[in-house]
Amino acid sequence: MSKDAKKLAGRNDSRSRTPQSEQFMKYIGSGWAERDGKLPATDAVAPYAAKRRAAVAKAFKGKVVVIEAGGLQHRSNDTDYRYRAHSSFAHLTGWGSRTVPGSILVIDARKGSKTTLFFRETAGRKTDEFFAVSDIGEFWVGARPNLKQVAKLLALPTRSLKTYDDFINSVEKKDVVTLQDADVAEFVSELRLVKDEYEIKEMRKAVAASIEGFKSVVRNLDRAVKHPRGERIVEGAFFTEARAHGHDLGYETIAAAGAHACILHWMINDGKVNKGELLLLDAGVEVDSLYTADVTRTLPINGKFTATQEMIYEAVREAADAAFKLAKPGVKFREIHGAAMQVIAKKTAEWGLLPVSAEESLEPDNQFHRRWMVHGTSHHLGLDVHDCAQARREMYLDAELKPGMIFTIEPGLYFHKDDLLVPKKFRGIGIRIEDDVLVTKTGVENLTKGLPRKPREIEAWMKSLSK
Repeated sequence: MSKDAKKLAGRNDSRSRTPQSEQFMKYIGSGWAERDGKLPATDAVAPYAAKRRAAVAKAFKGKVVVIEAGGLQHRSNDTDYRYRAHSSFAHLTGWGSRTVPGSILVIDARKGSKTTLFFRETAGRKTDEFFAVSDIGEFWVGARPNLKQVAKLLALPTRSLKTYDDFINSVEKKDVVTLQDADVAEFVSELRLVKDEYEIKEMRKAVAASIEGFKSVVRNLDRAVKHPRGERIVEGAFFTEARAHGHDLGYETIAAAGAHACILHWMINDGKVNKGELLLLDAGVEVDSLYTADVTRTLPINGKFTATQEMIYEAVREAADAAFKLAKPGVKFREIHGAAMQVIAKKTAEWGLLPVSAEESLEPDNQFHRRWMVHGTSHHLGLDVHDCAQARREMYLDAELKPGMIFTIEPGLYFHKDDLLVPKKFRGIGIRIEDDVLVTKTGVENLTKGLPRKPREIEAWMKSLSK
């Protein structure tokens, strides 16, 4: 760091008014009730996380695997974003939203398998950290658990983070592997492809919380219509439920009204919400275990689809249903997309949008129908909204479906307002239907079936919520 950088780095300290005298230190460290040292019950995730760590140890026998939770993420000046641990750390410890920033999991597989969780335990009240250190001090961010409490909660050995440097310096560098090593990132990502019983339960919680968010949005649509930035009202209605029922959003909400629905990752959410148009809401709640849902519904803002809107909507639903029908153990993941695309090609050909037949458009060198749906139909879902992203192609797109996998089915059609290749009545309409599905022994279970998908059902559901 340069001299000027060091000079500026300390500028925030210039506004500090924290007393530093020895007399104050003695005073503030006294007169406190004894802490509650009661040990928590061991969390239900513990045996599942232990099994995952055992798989890592077996895969990297002879190595010391280091998985960091990560620190606080800087937002601006001296403020940070809400903390979230790295997904691989969460998967292998089960600590979730209560993870202490900066924690490190070590799986020592040199001689057998020994796991240690290093973290910054609660500080004594006689230290200046207690009151004077704003990023970790108890006065500022709350008390942290002690080593014994976390050891009991997660059923794994714990050590103070202060001892980590000495430990890791005692290990030969050639024996240490981290998430920066491609083979480690790949393995822990693929370890999440098939969900265990605990994960499936948490995904059901995330879906249930997300459904409450969608209900809240419908209840607030009239307010959104009246506001000049109605999309923000929609976004806020969902976010309230995310925080009430979970830890946070699983990703930034797409609250796309009217022509904004044609922008696949529209997250500015500053547009009007107009009656007679559609609202494409793509949103998911992340629960405290850090598992997230990912759901999209396209809703008529005034509660009723027009004939054109319904025709396009039903084409998208037909594509989704084709994917649902195909999905079952033994089918390759990439084939789900193919099933949906056959319908998209057929429909766009029927509407006279393609320069060739549907069959010709489906040829690899053509794909003209993809002008109106450039994204994929499915992605894995879990701790990350696009889960298992570091997995090898043969374990992802080219892999066969297995019971326990959870992924999305989300075809769409998007006709931009300035698209001269489509009829004028299509322009400005964007529709996506996204469900979260669990592979069973015989097919898939729609985890998001609690949200209606058919036009008449959607209209009736919206009417019931507006009473």
